[in-house]
Amino acid sequence: MTKPDQSRLDRIVADARRAADERARGYRERALKMYPWVCGRCAREFTRANVHELTVHHRNHNHDDNPADGSNWELLCVYCHDNEHSRQIDHTGVSARDAEEAPSEARSTPFAGLASLLKRGP
Repeated sequence: MTKPDQSRLDRIVADARRAADERARGYRERALKMYPWVCGRCAREFTRANVHELTVHHRNHNHDDNPADGSNWELLCVYCHDNEHSRQIDHTGVSARDAEEAPSEARSTPFAGLASLLKRGP
């Protein structure tokens, strides 16, 4: 059996720790430290075994809005998070991702000749 390269293992461990620190600074890790592991909609509780099913929802749908106090976040399970975004699309007709694009103006006038039709009578 060959002896492992100690310097290579040290680099791997250092890289793993650096990556973990970066993730800890990310909004998901911050939100998980800040809030109890409970879905804000269905109140399902999470443990370390299933916390991967708990997501961070941006209340204003802007993923770049990540205040340090977490006021734009809520923890939702993957099912409630999907439902929330589906409701946003149903309500506006536009997904949060496409919301930045201005809606196009109507190009047709379906009632343009209605006044003349009503004046004719039976």
